[in-house]
Amino acid sequence: MELTQLLHVAALAFYALTAALLGVSLARSARRLPAAATACLAGGVVAHGAALASFAAQYGELPLVGLGPSLSVLALLVAIGSLLLATLGRTGPLGLVLVPVAAALAGVAEVAGVRPAHQEMAFRGPWFVFHVVLAMVGYAGLTVAFAAGLMYLLQFRELKGKRFGAVFRFFPPLDTLDRIGRRALMVGLPFLTVALLVGWAWAERFGLAMEAGNPKIVWGVITWIVFVAALIARAGEGAARARRGALVSVVGFAVVVAAYVLLRAAESAGAGFL
Repeated sequence: MELTQLLHVAALAFYALTAALLGVSLARSARRLPAAATACLAGGVVAHGAALASFAAQYGELPLVGLGPSLSVLALLVAIGSLLLATLGRTGPLGLVLVPVAAALAGVAEVAGVRPAHQEMAFRGPWFVFHVVLAMVGYAGLTVAFAAGLMYLLQFRELKGKRFGAVFRFFPPLDTLDRIGRRALMVGLPFLTVALLVGWAWAERFGLAMEAGNPKIVWGVITWIVFVAALIARAGEGAARARRGALVSVVGFAVVVAAYVLLRAAESAGAGFL
């Protein structure tokens, strides 16, 4: 097993252990385990970053092209987001959602193969890196908003039913979840917007074909609309606004994932779609 794959598998193992520790913490309402989970998550992030650095050193290119490398980068960004939240007080439990998402992305990347795509692309160079990294940060922001929204809805349901069990004791407060979801959207939308503008400007500058039905464009526009819809849903005051925003974030994330799967399945073999 080569070094890149070995480090990638190690990161997956760390993520799985982190998810297990957080699950035990929820079940037992334990307060010490989340610290251990944070340490494991940090180990996973380090191993994952080292795996992608090894990829770049071995193949002489950044892991930004092809299904496996791209999903692996997105998984790392989601894991980093979860780690940052774990260091900000009572927001570590968001890892209950974010870490399994990162592990799933990394697992699919491993199955697909974290290796060069060997694709000839007109859109290359520093602007390509800028475009992809910005887009990845945008998608990671949407994932954080999804996690916060899902936990908000679960927490609200428990409180409405006057059940003050493990979820009530372990999850962050509703106000905190609402604030994280809103900030994740407000950070992710500008990144995705600039990424789309960079891609469009590059295509216009060099006369590249940018058909309206291009799956990259369709997916990017769908995601941008979801961002805007989720922010609009949060307009106003009161608890209804927060619940509405959480629901749109969760449903919107599901729409983005479903759109990706459908577009990927419909695309011709060998194409460069993520």
